[in-house]
Amino acid sequence: MPVWLFVLLAAGFVLYTDDYVIAGILPELARDLGVAEAQAGQLITVFSLTVAVAAPVAAVVFARVPRRYLFTAALLVFIAANAAAAFTPSFAVLMALRVVAAGAAASMTPAVFAFAAQHAPAEKVGRYIAVVSLGVTGSIAAGVPVGTWIGGHFGWRATFAAMALAGIAVLVAIAAALPREKDAGEAPGLGEQLRTLRRAPVSLGLLANCALMTGSMMMLTYLAPFLADTTAAGVNERALAFSLSGLAGIACIWLGGSASDRWGPDRALAFGIGTITVSMALLWGLWLLRPAPFSLVIVVGTVWGGMAFWNSPAIQARLHALAGPVAPQALALNTSGTYLGVAAGGAIGGLALSSLGAGALPLIAAGSGLGALLLLTVARRLTVTGAGPVTSGDRG
Repeated sequence: MPVWLFVLLAAGFVLYTDDYVIAGILPELARDLGVAEAQAGQLITVFSLTVAVAAPVAAVVFARVPRRYLFTAALLVFIAANAAAAFTPSFAVLMALRVVAAGAAASMTPAVFAFAAQHAPAEKVGRYIAVVSLGVTGSIAAGVPVGTWIGGHFGWRATFAAMALAGIAVLVAIAAALPREKDAGEAPGLGEQLRTLRRAPVSLGLLANCALMTGSMMMLTYLAPFLADTTAAGVNERALAFSLSGLAGIACIWLGGSASDRWGPDRALAFGIGTITVSMALLWGLWLLRPAPFSLVIVVGTVWGGMAFWNSPAIQARLHALAGPVAPQALALNTSGTYLGVAAGGAIGGLALSSLGAGALPLIAAGSGLGALLLLTVARRLTVTGAGPVTSGDRG
Protein backbone atom coordinates (compact mmCIF):
# COMPACT_ATOMS: atom_id res chain seq x y z
CA MET A 1 0.00 0.00 0.00
CA PRO A 2 1.24 3.54 -0.74
CA VAL A 3 3.02 5.66 1.84
CA TRP A 4 0.44 8.44 1.57
CA LEU A 5 -2.25 6.07 2.86
CA PHE A 6 -0.38 5.63 6.13
CA VAL A 7 0.14 9.39 6.31
CA LEU A 8 -3.65 9.74 6.19
CA LEU A 9 -3.87 7.11 8.95
CA ALA A 10 -1.56 9.32 11.01
CA ALA A 11 -3.75 12.34 10.25
CA GLY A 12 -6.85 10.49 11.47
CA PHE A 13 -4.98 9.37 14.58
CA VAL A 14 -4.01 12.94 15.47
CA LEU A 15 -7.42 14.47 14.73
CA TYR A 16 -9.36 11.89 16.75
CA THR A 17 -6.87 11.94 19.61
CA ASP A 18 -7.38 15.69 19.87
CA ASP A 19 -11.09 15.09 20.47
CA TYR A 20 -10.79 12.30 23.05
CA VAL A 21 -7.61 13.26 24.93
CA ILE A 22 -9.30 15.86 27.13
CA ALA A 23 -10.99 13.03 29.00
CA GLY A 24 -7.57 11.95 30.28
CA ILE A 25 -6.48 15.41 31.50
CA LEU A 26 -9.85 16.58 32.81
CA PRO A 27 -9.00 16.76 36.55
CA GLU A 28 -5.79 18.76 36.05
CA LEU A 29 -7.39 21.08 33.49
CA ALA A 30 -10.45 21.77 35.64
CA ARG A 31 -8.38 22.42 38.77
CA ASP A 32 -5.96 24.78 37.02
CA LEU A 33 -8.69 26.84 35.31
CA GLY A 34 -10.96 26.90 38.35
CA VAL A 35 -13.98 25.10 36.91
CA ALA A 36 -15.87 21.95 37.86
CA GLU A 37 -14.92 18.73 36.09
CA ALA A 38 -18.45 18.48 34.69
CA GLN A 39 -18.03 21.93 33.16
CA ALA A 40 -14.61 21.06 31.78
CA GLY A 41 -16.12 17.93 30.23
CA GLN A 42 -18.24 20.16 28.01
CA LEU A 43 -15.07 20.81 26.01
CA ILE A 44 -15.57 17.32 24.56
CA THR A 45 -19.27 17.93 23.94
CA VAL A 46 -18.61 21.22 22.14
CA PHE A 47 -15.90 19.64 19.98
CA SER A 48 -18.15 16.73 18.95
CA LEU A 49 -21.18 18.90 18.20
CA THR A 50 -19.07 21.33 16.18
CA VAL A 51 -17.75 18.49 14.03
CA ALA A 52 -21.27 17.10 13.58
CA VAL A 53 -22.63 20.45 12.38
CA ALA A 54 -19.61 21.71 10.44
CA ALA A 55 -18.55 18.57 8.55
CA PRO A 56 -21.34 18.53 5.91
CA VAL A 57 -21.18 22.31 5.49
CA ALA A 58 -17.42 22.23 4.98
CA ALA A 59 -17.74 19.38 2.48
CA VAL A 60 -20.01 21.50 0.29
CA VAL A 61 -18.14 24.78 0.71
CA PHE A 62 -14.70 23.25 0.03
CA ALA A 63 -15.82 20.74 -2.59
CA ARG A 64 -13.65 22.29 -5.33
CA VAL A 65 -10.59 22.99 -3.21
CA PRO A 66 -7.67 20.67 -4.07
CA ARG A 67 -7.16 18.21 -1.25
CA ARG A 68 -3.52 19.16 -0.68
CA TYR A 69 -4.55 22.78 -0.11
CA LEU A 70 -7.51 21.78 2.06
CA PHE A 71 -5.43 19.48 4.26
CA THR A 72 -2.67 22.08 4.60
CA ALA A 73 -5.06 24.88 5.59
CA ALA A 74 -6.99 22.67 8.03
CA LEU A 75 -3.79 21.47 9.69
CA LEU A 76 -2.43 25.00 10.02
CA VAL A 77 -5.63 26.06 11.81
CA PHE A 78 -5.51 22.90 13.93
CA ILE A 79 -1.88 23.56 14.92
CA ALA A 80 -2.55 27.20 15.77
CA ALA A 81 -5.62 26.34 17.89
CA ASN A 82 -3.76 23.72 19.93
CA ALA A 83 -0.67 25.87 20.34
CA ALA A 84 -2.83 28.74 21.63
CA ALA A 85 -4.67 26.35 23.96
CA ALA A 86 -1.36 25.46 25.59
CA PHE A 87 -0.97 29.06 26.78
CA THR A 88 -4.49 30.33 27.45
CA PRO A 89 -5.34 31.22 31.08
CA SER A 90 -9.10 31.36 30.41
CA PHE A 91 -11.61 28.52 30.23
CA ALA A 92 -13.85 30.61 27.94
CA VAL A 93 -10.97 31.19 25.51
CA LEU A 94 -10.10 27.48 25.65
CA MET A 95 -13.70 26.63 24.77
CA ALA A 96 -13.52 28.95 21.75
CA LEU A 97 -10.22 27.39 20.67
CA ARG A 98 -11.78 23.92 20.86
CA VAL A 99 -14.48 25.10 18.46
CA VAL A 100 -11.77 26.32 16.07
CA ALA A 101 -9.87 23.02 16.30
CA ALA A 102 -13.10 21.10 15.76
CA GLY A 103 -13.85 23.18 12.66
CA ALA A 104 -10.46 22.22 11.25
CA ALA A 105 -11.10 18.55 12.03
CA ALA A 106 -14.57 18.75 10.46
CA SER A 107 -13.08 20.16 7.24
CA MET A 108 -10.43 17.48 6.98
CA THR A 109 -11.65 14.22 8.50
CA PRO A 110 -14.34 13.22 5.95
CA ALA A 111 -12.09 14.40 3.10
CA VAL A 112 -9.32 12.07 4.32
CA PHE A 113 -11.62 9.05 4.05
CA ALA A 114 -12.96 10.20 0.67
CA PHE A 115 -9.43 10.74 -0.67
CA ALA A 116 -8.42 7.22 0.38
CA ALA A 117 -11.48 5.70 -1.30
CA GLN A 118 -11.11 7.74 -4.50
CA HIS A 119 -7.47 6.76 -4.94
CA ALA A 120 -7.89 3.11 -4.04
CA PRO A 121 -7.97 0.31 -6.63
CA ALA A 122 -11.57 -0.74 -7.21
CA GLU A 123 -11.05 -4.07 -5.45
CA LYS A 124 -9.41 -2.50 -2.37
CA VAL A 125 -11.70 0.41 -1.44
CA GLY A 126 -12.77 -1.23 1.82
CA ARG A 127 -9.21 -1.99 2.86
CA TYR A 128 -7.97 1.52 2.07
CA ILE A 129 -10.79 2.97 4.20
CA ALA A 130 -9.98 0.44 6.91
CA VAL A 131 -6.35 1.61 7.06
CA VAL A 132 -7.42 5.22 7.64
CA SER A 133 -10.04 4.01 10.16
CA LEU A 134 -7.26 2.47 12.22
CA GLY A 135 -6.48 6.03 13.24
CA VAL A 136 -9.80 6.11 15.14
CA THR A 137 -9.17 2.98 17.21
CA GLY A 138 -5.49 3.85 17.49
CA SER A 139 -6.37 7.19 19.04
CA ILE A 140 -8.34 5.40 21.77
CA ALA A 141 -5.81 2.62 22.29
CA ALA A 142 -2.63 4.72 22.15
CA GLY A 143 -3.23 8.42 21.53
CA VAL A 144 -5.36 9.12 24.59
CA PRO A 145 -3.12 7.14 27.00
CA VAL A 146 0.00 8.91 25.71
CA GLY A 147 -1.68 12.30 25.91
CA THR A 148 -2.87 11.51 29.42
CA TRP A 149 0.65 10.48 30.46
CA ILE A 150 2.09 13.72 29.07
CA GLY A 151 -0.54 15.74 30.92
CA GLY A 152 0.04 13.85 34.16
CA HIS A 153 3.81 14.39 34.11
CA PHE A 154 4.16 17.81 32.48
CA GLY A 155 0.76 19.44 32.92
CA TRP A 156 -2.34 19.59 30.72
CA ARG A 157 -0.87 22.43 28.67
CA ALA A 158 1.89 20.10 27.52
CA THR A 159 -0.76 17.79 26.08
CA PHE A 160 -2.06 20.56 23.82
CA ALA A 161 1.49 21.49 22.87
CA ALA A 162 2.11 17.85 21.95
CA MET A 163 -1.02 17.87 19.77
CA ALA A 164 0.29 20.96 17.96
CA LEU A 165 3.65 19.22 17.37
CA ALA A 166 1.86 16.11 16.12
CA GLY A 167 -0.10 18.31 13.71
CA ILE A 168 3.16 19.78 12.40
CA ALA A 169 4.55 16.28 11.83
CA VAL A 170 1.44 15.26 9.86
CA LEU A 171 1.58 18.48 7.83
CA VAL A 172 5.18 17.79 6.82
CA ALA A 173 4.34 14.19 5.94
CA ILE A 174 1.36 15.23 3.79
CA ALA A 175 3.49 17.78 1.95
CA ALA A 176 6.03 15.06 1.18
CA ALA A 177 3.83 12.06 0.43
CA LEU A 178 0.37 13.10 -0.77
CA PRO A 179 -0.16 12.61 -4.52
CA ARG A 180 -0.23 15.90 -6.38
CA GLU A 181 -3.46 16.90 -8.11
CA LYS A 182 -4.12 19.88 -10.32
CA ASP A 183 -7.50 20.44 -8.68
CA ALA A 184 -10.22 18.64 -6.79
CA GLY A 185 -12.12 17.85 -9.96
CA GLU A 186 -15.38 19.35 -11.13
CA ALA A 187 -17.71 19.07 -8.16
CA PRO A 188 -21.45 18.77 -8.95
CA GLY A 189 -23.62 21.79 -8.37
CA LEU A 190 -25.36 22.24 -5.03
CA GLY A 191 -28.70 21.10 -6.43
CA GLU A 192 -27.25 17.85 -7.77
CA GLN A 193 -25.41 17.24 -4.50
CA LEU A 194 -28.62 17.60 -2.51
CA ARG A 195 -30.58 15.37 -4.91
CA THR A 196 -27.98 12.63 -4.59
CA LEU A 197 -27.83 12.86 -0.80
CA ARG A 198 -31.65 12.73 -0.58
CA ARG A 199 -31.85 9.46 -2.53
CA ALA A 200 -33.27 6.76 -0.30
CA PRO A 201 -30.31 4.31 -0.59
CA VAL A 202 -27.95 7.07 0.58
CA SER A 203 -30.13 8.73 3.22
CA LEU A 204 -31.24 5.43 4.71
CA GLY A 205 -27.61 4.33 4.93
CA LEU A 206 -26.76 7.53 6.81
CA LEU A 207 -29.60 6.87 9.26
CA ALA A 208 -28.43 3.28 9.68
CA ASN A 209 -24.94 4.43 10.63
CA CYS A 210 -26.38 6.83 13.22
CA ALA A 211 -28.48 4.01 14.70
CA LEU A 212 -25.48 1.68 14.82
CA MET A 213 -23.34 4.28 16.57
CA THR A 214 -26.11 5.04 19.06
CA GLY A 215 -26.31 1.43 20.21
CA SER A 216 -22.59 0.69 20.11
CA MET A 217 -21.43 3.85 21.86
CA MET A 218 -24.20 3.61 24.43
CA MET A 219 -22.91 0.17 25.42
CA LEU A 220 -19.29 1.32 25.38
CA THR A 221 -20.05 4.43 27.45
CA TYR A 222 -21.80 2.42 30.17
CA LEU A 223 -19.76 -0.77 29.94
CA ALA A 224 -18.27 -0.26 33.42
CA PRO A 225 -21.62 -0.11 35.28
CA PHE A 226 -22.91 -3.03 33.20
CA LEU A 227 -19.91 -5.16 34.16
CA ALA A 228 -20.21 -4.13 37.80
CA ASP A 229 -23.89 -5.14 37.85
CA THR A 230 -23.43 -8.38 35.89
CA THR A 231 -20.20 -9.78 37.36
CA ALA A 232 -17.96 -9.39 40.37
CA ALA A 233 -15.49 -7.43 38.22
CA GLY A 234 -13.24 -4.90 39.91
CA VAL A 235 -11.26 -2.01 38.47
CA ASN A 236 -8.56 -4.23 36.97
CA GLU A 237 -11.10 -6.49 35.26
CA ARG A 238 -12.96 -3.51 33.82
CA ALA A 239 -9.68 -2.09 32.48
CA LEU A 240 -8.99 -5.46 30.86
CA ALA A 241 -12.42 -5.45 29.24
CA PHE A 242 -11.86 -2.03 27.67
CA SER A 243 -8.37 -2.99 26.52
CA LEU A 244 -9.53 -6.20 24.85
CA SER A 245 -12.42 -4.39 23.16
CA GLY A 246 -9.99 -1.82 21.76
CA LEU A 247 -7.58 -4.46 20.46
CA ALA A 248 -10.46 -6.39 18.91
CA GLY A 249 -11.63 -3.17 17.28
CA ILE A 250 -8.24 -2.60 15.67
CA ALA A 251 -8.27 -6.12 14.21
CA CYS A 252 -11.90 -6.00 13.10
CA ILE A 253 -11.61 -2.68 11.29
CA TRP A 254 -9.12 -4.32 8.94
CA LEU A 255 -11.12 -7.55 8.70
CA GLY A 256 -14.31 -5.58 8.04
CA GLY A 257 -12.65 -3.65 5.23
CA SER A 258 -11.36 -6.88 3.69
CA ALA A 259 -14.80 -8.48 3.98
CA SER A 260 -16.37 -5.45 2.32
CA ASP A 261 -14.03 -5.88 -0.66
CA ARG A 262 -14.60 -9.65 -0.90
CA TRP A 263 -18.31 -9.96 -0.10
CA GLY A 264 -19.59 -6.49 -0.89
CA PRO A 265 -20.57 -3.88 1.73
CA ASP A 266 -24.12 -5.19 2.19
CA ARG A 267 -23.11 -8.72 3.15
CA ALA A 268 -20.30 -7.47 5.35
CA LEU A 269 -22.73 -5.20 7.19
CA ALA A 270 -25.32 -7.96 7.57
CA PHE A 271 -22.68 -10.19 9.17
CA GLY A 272 -21.37 -7.45 11.45
CA ILE A 273 -24.77 -6.22 12.62
CA GLY A 274 -26.03 -9.78 13.05
CA THR A 275 -23.06 -10.66 15.24
CA ILE A 276 -23.55 -7.53 17.34
CA THR A 277 -27.23 -8.37 17.86
CA VAL A 278 -26.43 -11.94 18.94
CA SER A 279 -23.73 -10.64 21.28
CA MET A 280 -26.17 -8.22 22.90
CA ALA A 281 -28.71 -11.02 23.38
CA LEU A 282 -26.02 -13.13 25.07
CA LEU A 283 -24.98 -10.24 27.34
CA TRP A 284 -28.60 -9.73 28.35
CA GLY A 285 -28.90 -13.45 29.12
CA LEU A 286 -25.74 -13.30 31.24
CA TRP A 287 -27.16 -10.29 33.07
CA LEU A 288 -30.26 -12.34 33.91
CA LEU A 289 -27.97 -15.03 35.38
CA ARG A 290 -25.93 -12.54 37.45
CA PRO A 291 -23.48 -12.84 38.97
CA ALA A 292 -22.17 -14.27 35.71
CA PRO A 293 -18.62 -15.58 35.20
CA PHE A 294 -16.42 -12.66 34.21
CA SER A 295 -14.47 -14.83 31.78
CA LEU A 296 -17.62 -15.60 29.80
CA VAL A 297 -18.84 -12.02 29.83
CA ILE A 298 -15.51 -10.70 28.64
CA VAL A 299 -15.39 -13.16 25.72
CA VAL A 300 -18.81 -12.03 24.50
CA GLY A 301 -17.93 -8.40 25.19
CA THR A 302 -14.71 -8.64 23.20
CA VAL A 303 -16.56 -10.10 20.21
CA TRP A 304 -19.07 -7.26 20.42
CA GLY A 305 -16.31 -4.65 20.81
CA GLY A 306 -14.56 -5.90 17.68
CA MET A 307 -17.71 -6.07 15.58
CA ALA A 308 -18.70 -2.55 16.61
CA PHE A 309 -15.73 -1.36 14.52
CA TRP A 310 -16.11 -4.01 11.78
CA ASN A 311 -18.99 -2.07 10.18
CA SER A 312 -17.24 1.27 9.68
CA PRO A 313 -15.31 0.50 6.45
CA ALA A 314 -18.35 -1.22 4.88
CA ILE A 315 -20.68 1.69 5.70
CA GLN A 316 -18.27 4.16 4.12
CA ALA A 317 -17.46 1.98 1.10
CA ARG A 318 -21.19 1.58 0.45
CA LEU A 319 -21.80 5.35 0.63
CA HIS A 320 -18.78 6.07 -1.54
CA ALA A 321 -20.07 3.73 -4.25
CA LEU A 322 -23.66 5.02 -4.17
CA ALA A 323 -22.90 8.73 -3.97
CA GLY A 324 -20.35 8.78 -6.81
CA PRO A 325 -19.05 12.33 -7.33
CA VAL A 326 -20.88 13.45 -4.19
CA ALA A 327 -19.03 10.87 -2.04
CA PRO A 328 -17.10 13.49 0.00
CA GLN A 329 -20.38 15.14 0.99
CA ALA A 330 -21.98 11.78 1.83
CA LEU A 331 -19.02 10.80 3.99
CA ALA A 332 -19.17 14.17 5.72
CA LEU A 333 -22.81 13.54 6.61
CA ASN A 334 -21.77 10.09 7.78
CA THR A 335 -19.25 11.76 10.12
CA SER A 336 -22.05 13.95 11.46
CA GLY A 337 -24.22 10.89 12.02
CA THR A 338 -21.38 9.19 13.87
CA TYR A 339 -20.92 12.08 16.30
CA LEU A 340 -24.69 12.48 16.76
CA GLY A 341 -24.94 8.76 17.45
CA VAL A 342 -22.26 9.06 20.12
CA ALA A 343 -24.19 11.90 21.77
CA ALA A 344 -27.53 10.07 21.51
CA GLY A 345 -26.02 6.87 22.89
CA GLY A 346 -24.77 8.68 25.96
CA ALA A 347 -28.12 10.36 26.58
CA ILE A 348 -30.32 7.30 25.95
CA GLY A 349 -28.01 5.00 27.90
CA GLY A 350 -27.97 7.35 30.88
CA LEU A 351 -31.76 7.46 31.00
CA ALA A 352 -32.01 3.67 30.61
CA LEU A 353 -29.42 3.00 33.30
CA SER A 354 -31.08 5.28 35.84
CA SER A 355 -34.66 4.19 35.17
CA LEU A 356 -34.51 0.59 33.93
CA GLY A 357 -31.16 -0.71 35.14
CA ALA A 358 -28.07 -2.07 33.40
CA GLY A 359 -29.95 -5.02 31.91
CA ALA A 360 -31.79 -2.68 29.54
CA LEU A 361 -28.57 -1.54 27.86
CA PRO A 362 -27.89 -4.64 25.68
CA LEU A 363 -31.58 -4.84 24.72
CA ILE A 364 -31.61 -1.24 23.50
CA ALA A 365 -28.30 -1.78 21.69
CA ALA A 366 -29.72 -4.89 20.00
CA GLY A 367 -32.79 -2.91 18.97
CA SER A 368 -30.58 -0.20 17.47
CA GLY A 369 -28.69 -2.85 15.49
CA LEU A 370 -31.88 -4.45 14.18
CA GLY A 371 -33.20 -1.02 13.22
CA ALA A 372 -29.99 -0.29 11.31
CA LEU A 373 -30.21 -3.66 9.55
CA LEU A 374 -33.82 -2.96 8.55
CA LEU A 375 -32.86 0.46 7.15
CA LEU A 376 -30.01 -1.07 5.14
CA THR A 377 -32.26 -3.85 3.83
CA VAL A 378 -34.82 -1.31 2.59
CA ALA A 379 -32.01 0.80 1.10
CA ARG A 380 -30.64 -2.20 -0.78
CA ARG A 381 -34.03 -3.12 -2.21
CA LEU A 382 -34.64 0.45 -3.32
CA THR A 383 -31.23 0.46 -5.02
CA VAL A 384 -32.07 -2.70 -6.94
CA THR A 385 -35.51 -1.42 -7.95
CA GLY A 386 -34.10 1.84 -9.30
CA ALA A 387 -34.52 4.33 -6.44
CA GLY A 388 -30.80 4.95 -6.54
CA PRO A 389 -27.81 4.15 -8.72
CA VAL A 390 -26.79 0.53 -8.95
CA THR A 391 -23.03 0.25 -8.65
CA SER A 392 -20.43 -2.42 -8.35
CA GLY A 393 -19.77 -1.27 -4.79
CA ASP A 394 -23.28 -2.39 -3.83
CA ARG A 395 -22.88 -5.91 -5.11
CA GLY A 396 -23.89 -8.97 -3.16
